[in-house]
Amino acid sequence: MDRNELARCLRHWRDRLSPVSVGLSAGSLRRAPGLRREEVAHLAGVSVDYLARLEQGRAGNPSPSVLEALARALRLTDDENAHLFRLAGHADPRTNGMTRHMTPGVHRIIDRLADSPVIVLDAAWQLVATNPMATALLGEMISEPARQRNLLWRHFTGMPSRVVATPEEDAAFETAAVADLRAAVGRYPDDVPLRTLITDLRKVSARFDKRWQHGSVARHMATRKTILHPQVGPMTLDCDVLTVEGSDLRIVVYTAEPGSSDARTLSLLNTIGTQRFTASPE
Repeated sequence: MDRNELARCLRHWRDRLSPVSVGLSAGSLRRAPGLRREEVAHLAGVSVDYLARLEQGRAGNPSPSVLEALARALRLTDDENAHLFRLAGHADPRTNGMTRHMTPGVHRIIDRLADSPVIVLDAAWQLVATNPMATALLGEMISEPARQRNLLWRHFTGMPSRVVATPEEDAAFETAAVADLRAAVGRYPDDVPLRTLITDLRKVSARFDKRWQHGSVARHMATRKTILHPQVGPMTLDCDVLTVEGSDLRIVVYTAEPGSSDARTLSLLNTIGTQRFTASPE
C-alpha cells in the first residue's frame, strides 16, 4: 500500500469537485473551490476522522467496500477507480467480479432525472445509489448495512416494503428475479459477494431455495409496481431498467403515465421535500 500517494490522490480528487456537481450548495464562505472533507465523508458514508487519516497518510488498509464508496463519492473514472484500488493494496475488482463502480456519467444521468425516482443496482440486486425522489418513494435504505441494501435479501426475508403486490405478482417477481440472479452467476462465477448472497438466501428462505433449484436463467428488464406511500397514498408506476455499457449496473427509473392520477400523486410526492442525493456507504 502506498499511503502517501493514496493521500495525495484523495486530496486531489476532492479538490477538483465542485459542490454543485454533486448536488450541494456552493455557498459563499468557501476558501477553496473543491468539496470539504466533511462533505466527501457524508457522501461516502465514512467518518470525517477516518477520511482525514486517509488523506494524511495515517490510515492503512481501507476495505474494498470503503474504496468503492469513496470512488462513487469522488466520481472517479474507471481508470482512477482501478488506480485507487492499486494504491490501497487491492486488486482491481473488475478482474475477478462484477463492476460496481459508478462512473461520472452515471452520476450525471441520475442528476438529470431529479423529478423521477431513480435507483442504481448491481447485478446482485445490491442497491448502489438512490436519488432523493427514490428515497421519498421507497423509504431510506441507502444508509442501512450492506446486506439490508440488497433488494432480494429484503424481499425474501420479509423486511418492510412499500411495494404492494398480490400473491400472483409476488410469485412472478420472485421467478424473474431468481432467474436474473442465476444469469449473473453465469457471468461472474468468481464474484465472492454474489456467491455469498446466494448461499445465505438459500439458508434463510425456503421460497428462494425452491426457485433457485428450478434452474431458470433470464434477464429481468422491466415491470410495474404499486407503491403505498404513507403520506400521499398508492401509485402504480412503470419500472424501466437502463443498463450501463461496460458494466452490469442497472439504472431503474420509476415513471407514471402523463396526466394519470398516478402521475399527479408522484408530482405531489415531489413537493414534499427529501434528502439530497446519497451514495451507498458500503
